[in-house]
Amino acid sequence: MQLLFNNRAVRENKIGADEHERGSGSSDHTLSNGNNDIKGGNSKGDGGESGDDGSQPPVGFWDKGLRKTRNGVFLQWGKTTIILSTAILAILSLYWAVLFNVEMNLNSLVVFVVDFETEANALVGPLITKTTEAQVVVNSMPHLGYITIPPSTYNNDPMAVRQAVYDQEAWAAIIINPNATALLRQAVEQGNSSFDPLGTCQIIYTSARDQDSYYDYILPELSMLQTQVTSMFGEMWVAQVMANTSIPRTNLAKAPQALNPAIGFSMFDLRPFYPYVAVPAVTIGLIYLIIIAFFSFTFFLPIHMQFIAPEKGHPVLKFYQLIIWRWLSTLVAYLIMSLAYSLISLAFQIPFSHDHASETIVAQNANPFGKATFMVYWMVNFTGMGALGLACENVAMVIGQPWTALWLIFWVITNVSTSFYALELSPGFYHWGYAWPLHSIVEASRTLIFDLHSRLGLDFGILLAWCAVNSALFPLCCYFMRWKTMREKKKSQ
Repeated sequence: MQLLFNNRAVRENKIGADEHERGSGSSDHTLSNGNNDIKGGNSKGDGGESGDDGSQPPVGFWDKGLRKTRNGVFLQWGKTTIILSTAILAILSLYWAVLFNVEMNLNSLVVFVVDFETEANALVGPLITKTTEAQVVVNSMPHLGYITIPPSTYNNDPMAVRQAVYDQEAWAAIIINPNATALLRQAVEQGNSSFDPLGTCQIIYTSARDQDSYYDYILPELSMLQTQVTSMFGEMWVAQVMANTSIPRTNLAKAPQALNPAIGFSMFDLRPFYPYVAVPAVTIGLIYLIIIAFFSFTFFLPIHMQFIAPEKGHPVLKFYQLIIWRWLSTLVAYLIMSLAYSLISLAFQIPFSHDHASETIVAQNANPFGKATFMVYWMVNFTGMGALGLACENVAMVIGQPWTALWLIFWVITNVSTSFYALELSPGFYHWGYAWPLHSIVEASRTLIFDLHSRLGLDFGILLAWCAVNSALFPLCCYFMRWKTMREKKKSQ
């Protein structure tokens, strides 16, 4: 009996083992089939989005489970769109408005009219002064700001008027030369074939001061004035000459230019805007100076932050020393990058080594400091980058991403609108632009490249003041950024 029981137990154990093996094989087969089903489902179902990590499968956009998230997205999208639209209206309006009603502000572009004719029976000077004064009195049409100045103001010296234009006391000057009418009469009476009508009047200007204002507004207005004056004078003068029977007609044949056009205007551009490759150096190219200074923050900040990253396995730098390092390294970076920026102008052969020229003669490509001009130009760009860049550093630390993009738009627009256009033509609201960094950079660059009247002391003073103020705010902004970062970390924990 015991043997039979033992044999039966052995058979039952064997059967159980066989069933266990068959069950294991079946489960393995089922798992294999399940994996195949999953793979097959991925290839022709939801694209593998459901996965096997226990996450919920994707749903449609209007699924009830997304209602709260969807409403939050709608709200954030709406708020962001309104903020951006408001910023567009507010910031870009500053650029559009800078030339609003420019026609009504043309009289802010002062033009001196100086009549050096002292004869009682003079014709040329009185006609020109009456014409310009009539334009000022009759305000129905846009006109330049003509101001009649007595020659005694300049000690009866036409060269002193040129000096006044060079010193930017006026945008241009109309000079009626001494004895203009007397020389014209003499040419008619004596048949002087060498008489030059262009010797009667002069127009003095410096287009390098602001080529756009001259070519768009001043020179066209002066051209119309010349046409008006020569036409009026021609009618009057021909009638007088023809009525004077004592003048031999052979003399008129010898000097026909003394009869028509009789008078003219010699144009003297004391500092021409040339070479034209200088356009980027005093206009659009300076926008990139702002952009370079702005984006340097995002490039250098991760490098600086390695000093206070404990996961690197090194001691953490004291925070005040990190601030000092950041400030010094930023200025050194500006020094090097501003040199690279300045070398572009030198590489494209903008002159920086010519001698200073007389301020009352026409001089092209003169430089105020000779061969040292480039070094001064570099320092202008360096202090300018410091003024522009340190402000960007401070604002970026305070407002953070993504709002720094709006700051860049504001910073570019406000600097461009007050630097690339004559503020005399802008509404009075824009007078704050005289203190903005880019205005001083543009003015200083024009002075160095074209040998204009120098305000370098004022320009450097404004730029250094911006650097000083932003340097004083720099530590405060660093501590604020650290406080904000620590607060965000606490919230996320």
